[in-house]
Amino acid sequence: MNKCIFLDRDGVLNEDRTDYVYRVEDFIIPEGVPEALRSFKAAGYLLIVITNQAGIAKGLYTRDDVMACYHYLQERCDHLIDDIYYSPHHPNYDSESLTRKPGSLLLEKAMAKYDIVPDESWMIGDALRDMQAGRRVGVRTVRIAHSPELTPECDGCAPNLLEASRFVLEVAHKSNTANQAA
Repeated sequence: MNKCIFLDRDGVLNEDRTDYVYRVEDFIIPEGVPEALRSFKAAGYLLIVITNQAGIAKGLYTRDDVMACYHYLQERCDHLIDDIYYSPHHPNYDSESLTRKPGSLLLEKAMAKYDIVPDESWMIGDALRDMQAGRRVGVRTVRIAHSPELTPECDGCAPNLLEASRFVLEVAHKSNTANQAA
């Protein structure tokens, strides 16, 4: 069994925009992202991106554009990410899909493929739909927000991925320490 950090893309691994991020030249990786990913890897987590990419359904960009941004992210982050799952759907343009967050089908597929244990895994995202998808599969959740506010949908909140990684690793350390003492 493996533990995993599921990561939303836009607003977590790259700066979000009011329009879609699908060109490498617009894909800006915030400070601290590579360090956060290294910290998670050092702690033994798989790293899997789970992202909605509705611009594909809207005809704004292609699957190849999504993968070009993913490969760019991998190059800039020492190829630490284990996989990417994305939903190309939008209910107003092609179809309803359980792969689109807040649906949890992409997380479920990753959990089955990689034998992931939910009790030790997390979903980190910047939107309520990320928290809802994580909750559906039984993983803990951290919400990235400029002014973080703990809500019932999330187990933690942070202003960026680096701070989220510190929170997750602290919780995991406390849990391991408690289990060893028992």
